[in-house]
Amino acid sequence: MFKPTNYKLRNIADGHVFEDEGWTLADPASKVPSLVRAEYENRFFTPRDDLKGLYRYAEWMPIQRVLRRSHAPVTYKSKGLANLLGMDNLYITFSGYWPKIGAKMETCSFKETEAFSVCARLAKRDKRVLVVQSAGNTARAFAKVCSDNNIPLVVCIPEDNVHDLWFLKPLRSCVKVLATPFGTDYYDAITLGEKLCRDPRFFAEGGAKNVARRDGMGTTLLSAVETIGRIPDAYFQAVGSGTGAIAAWENAQRLEADGRFGPNNMKIFTCQNAPFTIMYDSWKAGSRELLPLSAEQSRRNSEVILAKVLANRKPPYSISGGLYDVLKVSGGDMFRVTNEEIIYWMLQFSNKEGVDIFPAAAAAVASVSKALEEGKISRSSTVMLNVTGGGKIYATKKGFVTKVPDLVLDPDLPAEEIIAAVDKLY
Repeated sequence: MFKPTNYKLRNIADGHVFEDEGWTLADPASKVPSLVRAEYENRFFTPRDDLKGLYRYAEWMPIQRVLRRSHAPVTYKSKGLANLLGMDNLYITFSGYWPKIGAKMETCSFKETEAFSVCARLAKRDKRVLVVQSAGNTARAFAKVCSDNNIPLVVCIPEDNVHDLWFLKPLRSCVKVLATPFGTDYYDAITLGEKLCRDPRFFAEGGAKNVARRDGMGTTLLSAVETIGRIPDAYFQAVGSGTGAIAAWENAQRLEADGRFGPNNMKIFTCQNAPFTIMYDSWKAGSRELLPLSAEQSRRNSEVILAKVLANRKPPYSISGGLYDVLKVSGGDMFRVTNEEIIYWMLQFSNKEGVDIFPAAAAAVASVSKALEEGKISRSSTVMLNVTGGGKIYATKKGFVTKVPDLVLDPDLPAEEIIAAVDKLY
């Protein structure tokens, strides 16, 4: 029988340590907006061979139980892409479906890492309905995990992105999907979910503020360090919220404290898909605060980018412990990548590594090339490339089913009307 992980929470802004009340997303005593971080009783990186899939890393996950059908990221040393880029030590951490290397995430996305961690933080006796807002991949991952484990869930997603709701088998009725109308964006889906959560029967997953989400995503770095044997020199990822990069940095700090994996000199490099570059623009302007971006401009920008999962106009960039702090303290940087560059690197990766990848992952590949050109890393640097999604061709070769939204709701509706409409689904 699984024993819940022992940990406390620390306010990153002021260092205050306190107990987790079960679903604590912030320090109620904090004077400034701040992420909180889990501090585990076991300070040593201890993969568990007695647990399957992602739960191999359960010692550094704030969970109450283990769930069915989880899979961990897989890291391998690149040959084809590394040769193309002229790199000696390029390691690819692949989260997707590629049985050849042992990768079996059926949603083909590293969002499964956060879904299996977040949902395992939820006590089995809690019968409230979890609410998750998503631009695409997160929706698919949480829907699959909750369906497989019979966990009540409402997913909120822009109708423009419902094409991402594909599955290898139909979802159970415990999963409901709400869409905001065509022409809306991820932030509109967030607004819809927030209004629904005014009813106590529903509760928010919490996004980047949820330590389980970050520590689930941070297993990508744990996978890499198991393979490499030390903390890498550089970490690359495309970002919409930056949560995965924050998570990688937090686990790098834990690994440094362990003492067996070298110092944490890992530079965090992230990128966004132009023209949706709110964090890139803010970072290059030297601004901790996000530069202004209207709802109308955000929606227009999100419509034209290929990597639509990277469109988030309210990311955890400025908050203490957020992406600005991580880039600053790690000595990292941000890049902007065009649609044309994404297409080029999708093709190159498929040709050189032998598997298809999603646009966001290709943006990260493009950023490695840019970092080399600009001298941000050397050809001999030990680099972790977080390929956050791929293998759809392999996963869906026998076909797939799509989930049609149960309701399409305007996020500007009053909360009581949204709640009343959703009530009719149950």
